[in-house]
Amino acid sequence: MESMLAEYLPILIFIAVAAVISGAAVGVSWVVVRQTPDTAKTSAYECGFEAFEHSRGQFDVRFYLVAILFIIFDLEVAFLFPWAVSLGQIGVFGFWSMMVFLAILTIGFVYEWKKGALEWD
Repeated sequence: MESMLAEYLPILIFIAVAAVISGAAVGVSWVVVRQTPDTAKTSAYECGFEAFEHSRGQFDVRFYLVAILFIIFDLEVAFLFPWAVSLGQIGVFGFWSMMVFLAILTIGFVYEWKKGALEWD
């Protein structure tokens, strides 16, 4: 049991050092830098919404649609990396299985494109 715990010791040391360094960096920047936000810092950023509005305000559903489509296609493409690494070991069956997967992914992408889900009117 002790040898098993000894194997995790470098990981625990790494996590502790990372926590101390990141905490020190945040703490020093909080102490050293003046905390005076101006209008540019509190203005709308990236998403187009005001930074401090009512939290239950309604906004366009296109933001949700784009986010969901990004997550779906991004996660599906993430399956290509382990497949590419193990391609030499999985053989022809693994290759054609991924081709079927990519064909389904492409059909879904073309469907979303033709439905206009990627358009921003």
